[in-house]
Amino acid sequence: MSEPIKEFRVLTSGAFTAALVALTPSLESVLGKRVIAASTSIGIGESYIPTRLKRGEIADLVIVADDVLRDCVSDGLVLAAAYTPLVISLIGMAVRQSAPKPDISTVEAFRQTLLNARSIAYSASVSGRYLTTELYQRLHFADAVSGKGRLVGNERIGAVIARGEAEIGFEQISELMPVPGIAHITPLPDALQKHSTFSVGVAARCPDISVAHRAIAFLTSPAAENAIRESGLLPVRAAA
Repeated sequence: MSEPIKEFRVLTSGAFTAALVALTPSLESVLGKRVIAASTSIGIGESYIPTRLKRGEIADLVIVADDVLRDCVSDGLVLAAAYTPLVISLIGMAVRQSAPKPDISTVEAFRQTLLNARSIAYSASVSGRYLTTELYQRLHFADAVSGKGRLVGNERIGAVIARGEAEIGFEQISELMPVPGIAHITPLPDALQKHSTFSVGVAARCPDISVAHRAIAFLTSPAAENAIRESGLLPVRAAA
């Protein structure tokens, strides 16, 4: 008789990492297993979660942007039956700790802040794609700001801002909040904001599907809401 598996492995995008870290002690108590969080905020390359799954990496849960999870289901990497919308994430802007707070309170103020900025850092994932392929075009100033852009594909935007390598940066608020050395993490104006859903599913190669279902039940329960909110996210069940 084989020994029970003592670890529970979660592949999560950077947006949910802080919430998962805060929830890990409670989740371990619920599951009776050690929770291993394998997180990445990278939307490209070898660290991209779908790429890791395609390589055969073993995981129990997968937490990523909703469209990415749906693609994983279509590709047979995640089980369709357990697909569950989990949280809503907003995009924020941050500057270095010592910098004054930029005004992005209105659409016009946001536009002027980007036009005046010397450099703009953005990610290779959801927030960066939205900024460069949708928002710039809506504001009709893609040509004026695209040359200032810095695509960050191997670390968090906040770290780049904290080192002074870009004047302003955009990322999911929950990814910016834990980073030291940055300040004035401000949501985009309501008229420009993108509400992104991040969803959870059971990996196709999950060793114990019943345990994974218990984990999803906990993450979507009222017991998880405070930690999720404190990380800068909104539980889907509360937003419904």
